[in-house]
Amino acid sequence: MRQGPFLLRLVPGLTLGLLSAPVIAGMAGTLSPAFGLDPLSRDGPGFAALISLGDWPGLWPAARLSVVTGVVSTLLAVLISLGVVATMIGRPGFATVQRILSPLLSVPHAAAALGLAFLIAPSGWIARALSPWATGWTQPPDLLILNDPAGLALVFGLVAKEMPFLLLMILAALPQTDAARRMTVSASLGYGRLAGFTLTVLPALYQQIRLPIYAVLAYAMTSVEMAMILGPTLPPSLSVQIVLWATEPNLTHRGTAAAAALLQILLVAATLGAWRLAELAVTRLLRRVASAGRRGAWLDGAFQPVVLILGLVPALALFAGLAGLGVWSVAGLWSFPDILPQNLTLATWMRAAPTLWQISATTLALALVSTGVALALVLACLEAEHRFGLNPSATVLWLLYLPLIMPQVAFLPGLQMLALSAGVQGGFAPVAAVHLVFVLPYVFLSLASPFRAWDGRIAVQGAALGASPDRVFWHLRLPMLLAPVLTAAAVGLAVSVGQYLPTLLIGGGRVETLTTEAVSLASGGNRRVIGTHALLQMALPAMGFALAVGLPRLVFANRRGVGLA
Repeated sequence: MRQGPFLLRLVPGLTLGLLSAPVIAGMAGTLSPAFGLDPLSRDGPGFAALISLGDWPGLWPAARLSVVTGVVSTLLAVLISLGVVATMIGRPGFATVQRILSPLLSVPHAAAALGLAFLIAPSGWIARALSPWATGWTQPPDLLILNDPAGLALVFGLVAKEMPFLLLMILAALPQTDAARRMTVSASLGYGRLAGFTLTVLPALYQQIRLPIYAVLAYAMTSVEMAMILGPTLPPSLSVQIVLWATEPNLTHRGTAAAAALLQILLVAATLGAWRLAELAVTRLLRRVASAGRRGAWLDGAFQPVVLILGLVPALALFAGLAGLGVWSVAGLWSFPDILPQNLTLATWMRAAPTLWQISATTLALALVSTGVALALVLACLEAEHRFGLNPSATVLWLLYLPLIMPQVAFLPGLQMLALSAGVQGGFAPVAAVHLVFVLPYVFLSLASPFRAWDGRIAVQGAALGASPDRVFWHLRLPMLLAPVLTAAAVGLAVSVGQYLPTLLIGGGRVETLTTEAVSLASGGNRRVIGTHALLQMALPAMGFALAVGLPRLVFANRRGVGLA
């Protein structure tokens, strides 16, 4: 047996180990202080940390906030995304929906939250646009819009940010459901678009997007950076409080943070279980509706406009918020209720340029390293799957999604302590390594479908002409899949740039990125400086997606269809 194929076959197992080992080890390191099993525990083995957590007055409001905002935002994002696809599939405007996904996906969570905060704040663009002619306000009103106790602003931000990801997952899964034929058959039987999609396409589609939905639900319940910017503060969400306790220099509340992390895991697990029960109930309901024979054509006229409006509002709000970040970064004097600043200036950019250059370089370097390694591993895994006839099982898919479903606050603090115990100080290499754990699943999800859909007859023809499997991969498959490969790399770049908690904890405050700086600046009031950091944080992924679109067209300008798959 040649060494190359042997090593290639080992890559999928090694990659799964690379994803799961840090999560499992980090969970052990996080949860052991909850029962006093940590060497630094002052009280020894026992339940002191759990008792301390129970004595915290904000426990149940924080836990309730995490569950409610997570479930409501995920449910809205799923329903709106499915509604948009059901309404637009097969229509000319559907291509437009696909084209705007990349710009929205490229926006990191922190930048999206900051943009929305600038938009909906009492002194934001919406209030300025309505003042004073409609509201009579000549000063920002004393309204609790941001950081409201119910978490409505946080829910809106999560919906706006997670919809593009869910739409991308739905679009990637649609070809595997034979959606066009199913919709045609249902229409010929008199079913409306929404009813036909729900009864014929959705059952097959949901099986493909179940794990991405679980990942969205887990993230929405445990988001840190968006909750810090948009969510309540007294008390904050449970995940934010865990981070506050875990990052205290004196380690006084480390056991309490571990106990809260255990509670967070149980909440996520219970919510996922409840979601699964709801899936089964909806499945039975759909079967009864299908058996009843109701065509539901009236739903199209009643709900299609509502669905499109609900899909457009978050997207437009996100674009408007990001535009507001750009305006604030060059704003001079901007008094309320003026809708635009009185003058524009680059003074903020010039003052911040030295720091921005250094932080941007670090951010980009981390993204390039983690994405490059992730791309190499994913390509090797997919090629091994093709050559050796491997068929990923459900267990493999769960392991692939493990870093996305498992709350970051449940294992990153423990991973931080394990790294410190091993003498690994916060620096570039540890942060790049932990970024890889989160980047790799997204790169795999983006690249797997195009890689598997590549026409295998081309490889057969190459082999018939004497080309080795390696030569077929490097000279046929990879060049023809240039666009999907670059798109996957752009997704990985965006994921790395947006990492907040991994950079904060594993970097130990020594590694500064645009995301960590933007979130820390959000607690201040200098919107101009915040705008510069958030704009650059958004610009780096956007450039990645621009290259993913433009480079294949440039490289294969005189070869129709090659590299544009």
